[in-house]
Amino acid sequence: MKNFVVRSARWSARHPWRAIVGWFLFVALCLGAGLAVGGNPATSEDYRVGEAGRAEALAAEGGLQQRPLERVLITAPPGSGPLDEAAADAAARDIAERMKRLPEVRSVSSPVRSPDGTALRIDVTMQGPELDGRKHVDPLLARTAEVREAHPAVRVEQVGSPSISKGVDKLRGDDLARTEIIALPVTLLTLLFVFRSFAMALVPLVLALTSIVSAVGLSMLASHIFPDAGVGTNVILLIGLAVGVDYTLFSLKREREERARAGGRLSPHAAVEVAAATSGRAVVVSGLAVAASSATLYLVDDVIFSSIATATIVVTLVAVVSSLTVLPALLVKLGERAERRAARRARRRADRPSAPRPRTRNRWKALDPRPPRQAPDTHRSTGGPTTILLRAVDRRPAATLAVGVVALLALSAPLLGLHLTDMGRETHSRTIPAMQTYDRLTAAYPELKGTHRIVVRAEPARADEVAAGLRELAARAQSDPDPTGPGTPVTSPDRRTTLLELPVAHQVSAPEAQRSLDRVRTVHLPRTLGQLSGAEGAVTGDVARYTDYPTHQKNKLPLIITTLLLVTFAMTVWAFRSVVLGLIGVVLNLLSAAASLGVLVLTFQNTWAEGLLDFTSTGSIGSRVPLFLFVILFGLSMDYQVFVISRIKETAQRGVPTRQAVLDGIGSSAGVVTSAAFVMVTVFASFAALHLIEMKQIGFSLTVAVLLDAFVIRVVILPALMLMLGDKVWWPARAARRQAPAPDLRSPRPETVG
Repeated sequence: MKNFVVRSARWSARHPWRAIVGWFLFVALCLGAGLAVGGNPATSEDYRVGEAGRAEALAAEGGLQQRPLERVLITAPPGSGPLDEAAADAAARDIAERMKRLPEVRSVSSPVRSPDGTALRIDVTMQGPELDGRKHVDPLLARTAEVREAHPAVRVEQVGSPSISKGVDKLRGDDLARTEIIALPVTLLTLLFVFRSFAMALVPLVLALTSIVSAVGLSMLASHIFPDAGVGTNVILLIGLAVGVDYTLFSLKREREERARAGGRLSPHAAVEVAAATSGRAVVVSGLAVAASSATLYLVDDVIFSSIATATIVVTLVAVVSSLTVLPALLVKLGERAERRAARRARRRADRPSAPRPRTRNRWKALDPRPPRQAPDTHRSTGGPTTILLRAVDRRPAATLAVGVVALLALSAPLLGLHLTDMGRETHSRTIPAMQTYDRLTAAYPELKGTHRIVVRAEPARADEVAAGLRELAARAQSDPDPTGPGTPVTSPDRRTTLLELPVAHQVSAPEAQRSLDRVRTVHLPRTLGQLSGAEGAVTGDVARYTDYPTHQKNKLPLIITTLLLVTFAMTVWAFRSVVLGLIGVVLNLLSAAASLGVLVLTFQNTWAEGLLDFTSTGSIGSRVPLFLFVILFGLSMDYQVFVISRIKETAQRGVPTRQAVLDGIGSSAGVVTSAAFVMVTVFASFAALHLIEMKQIGFSLTVAVLLDAFVIRVVILPALMLMLGDKVWWPARAARRQAPAPDLRSPRPETVG
């Protein structure tokens, strides 16, 4: 009762108003500091990976970096017949004049008519870096809208990476708002069902939301060390609501259980200390495990995963802090409120003049000098699916273990056919207006579907040789079985860098585009410029980015998984002083992650679930999803593992044989684990309803993972393994039941019990 967790809870319980006010001041300070300092968004340089990233760095050194580009498309209105060329030319002149007057515009091209004569386009190059385009695209969209109104005889639309990014951001924001509308009420209803009290149900939700607000502010400060790729807030909401509610739920349930077990002999202060000494430690260990697991994402060397890691670590640690500081204070105030209400009810019953006299049996019972019988152990499972499964595990642990493992391996089988791709522009939802325009643009101008950008750096004196070599490369590429369009080399002002851009008339994911990129990189570039001494060349562009990013993730996956296994093993050994439990944790996490990823592959790489989950299959999985799933699942699964095994060890330390301790510990934790899992499933499933395919895949896979972890791993496979191993699960420590038993904190103590 002297460790940091208990001391923190004791101080909070004894000074509840200081703790409550202090917490809300902390929340306000975090948010205020974040808003005052501001966030640090990632720049184009932060996204560079692979050969494509190297080529982009070479181009930027010569001032030939890709600029934000918008295209204005002029076509005939739907159902109006052929394009009126005179009206289209007038609209094109108008749009060019208006765009040139904008400070955000760098240059405006001459109108380009489509080969079939059905469309006219004007390319508008914006100022600044490529990623900054969406911040400044609004004035361009406004000018396009003005031209649209001024020329009703034609349809005038605008599309480009900046306007598409803006549309994606808006769709993501709308989806997240809808997610909050769904997830928050369902979470509150779940907590109401668990606690049967609105005040108790509100506590986890309030602490989770305030933790999220704090984490948003702190993540803005952290972005000055780890730039934000724009996903931080999404991750904070996704993880913060799940762990924030779960950590509070663990402590709340334990506090209520201990008070019920003590039969009213524990004061609110003492009950809080008991909860801190048991579930409080489990929350701290779980939070540290999530943070440590998430930190492995920094090894990916990718700005998106660094943002995910930062957001997850910050919101998890803030949730842990809330459970150690303000939660005990709220529990004490709620407990005192409940005691006052109970006392008022007792007084009202005593003051009733017409109250019936107790029966003789009750009168003798009232005079009985023996202490009241202790309330039943409310944390023992009394029925339901968990009890049925545990009985089966108890009778035949080897058989149930075999069935559980075989089932998870069967679910993991589709993982052998995993196909990772970058979920780029062509996978975006067509509910975004800019994507509908993009489809019309690429139908009229197929050469705009993709590009190869070949960048070569050499001494200034060799600029002419480099340009000649690139012209030869362009000619070779046009004669390929998968030809590219023509291109003209451009040399930088210092003549050190030369760029050749070749259009590709195929979507970046098409086999033709991939074959074309491979020939440019492995055949044409070496044959035309490979013999030029002192020249350095690389290929980027839409196709190269699409190819290099998943390759980068695949190359990092073994390192991340190995590190995760070591972290999971080390955290479990540290928490329970058992190498065997550490190995069990590693194996179970691998099984759970592999099975959930297998279900994801089975669902999203095929078309059978398209109507059910509202998506269009790309035949692939987003390249970020497996890494994200492994890391987050390994961290979150520690929540259940630490909580469940802590109950088992606690029971064993009271002298209960290991076999019975396993059954009692899992039975006692089944209710809270089920409730916590349901909250997580609610949050994650709401993300599976998003329109963005990668977010949908993440939400779906985490939903499956939590269900498997809570109802198969922790109820079937874990107890079966522990029953078969017996006292060996505590190796190299001696059997837990032989250790000094934990103090019975339910006994009244003068300094804590009122």
